[in-house]
Amino acid sequence: MDLAKSIETIEAGYEFLLAYAAQGRPAAAETGPGPHARPTIEGMAEAMQHIAMSLSASEDAFELVIVEDCLKAGAALKFLLAQEAIGSEIVDNLNASIHMRAVLTDLFLYSEAIDPLDTGEQEQSLSYDATKGSE
Repeated sequence: MDLAKSIETIEAGYEFLLAYAAQGRPAAAETGPGPHARPTIEGMAEAMQHIAMSLSASEDAFELVIVEDCLKAGAALKFLLAQEAIGSEIVDNLNASIHMRAVLTDLFLYSEAIDPLDTGEQEQSLSYDATKGSE
C-alpha cells in the first residue's frame, strides 16, 4: 500500500463510518448482509499503521505529527476492533474522537500540500476587499 492509497483508505473509511453511525444500528456481532463497520475499521487501522511506518524516519516536523496522530487514532481503531459487537453508537464516538479528527485534518492538509487540487482554470482572486464595502 502506498502513501496516497493509505490516505484515501482513511478518508473514504471515515465517510463510510459517518454514514454507518447515522443508521442507528444496535451493537451486535456482525453477521448477515452488510455493510459492516469492522472491515472498514480494519482497513483504516492498516492504513494508519502504514502511514506511521512510512513517515517515522522523516526529519519533517509535520510528518512526525502525522505519525503521532496515526498511532493515537490507530490505537482507538484497534480498541474498537477488540470489541465483540460494533454498533452505531460506538462508531459515532470514534468519529467524534479528537484523535480521529486530528488524523483527518492532518491528512487533508498533507494531501493538498503534496498534490494540490487542480481545477483546470486560471487562478482567480477570490479575496475579500474590506475597503470596497458590500455591493
